[in-house]
Amino acid sequence: MKRLCLILCLLVTPAFAVQPDEILDDPALETRARDISAGLRCLVCRNESIDDSNATLARDLRLLVRERLLAGDSNTEVVDYVVGRYGEYVLLKPQTGGANLILWLAGPVMLLLGGGIGFVYVRRRAGGQGRAEAALSDEEQARLREILKD
Repeated sequence: MKRLCLILCLLVTPAFAVQPDEILDDPALETRARDISAGLRCLVCRNESIDDSNATLARDLRLLVRERLLAGDSNTEVVDYVVGRYGEYVLLKPQTGGANLILWLAGPVMLLLGGGIGFVYVRRRAGGQGRAEAALSDEEQARLREILKD
């Protein structure tokens, strides 16, 4: 029974991240605010949205989002404002264009490059052993067999 209560408490705690005094009176604006804040990263908590975080900075960001919405900004304008103020790190899903495209492609490119280098190395090494044995004359091969018998 205690475990069940503990599990239920742990599942419900993220729901309390948005405080009742933060909730907007207009349900449409509140829905927009929740959508925006679900895509913004808490700068204190790693990989947690500001909507789910209990950190003070996350609360400030939630209030900032709601203030911008009340001022009449669109969702894109609010996100651009927050990104302009805190940097692109604040986005939970970073953009895949521009300079970030290099970062997105660097991993797969390095993997393919490393695999190619490894493949070439193994092929050359395997081919080199066969050539060394073939380069021996009949006398050298006989001498080698004689040495290996001892």
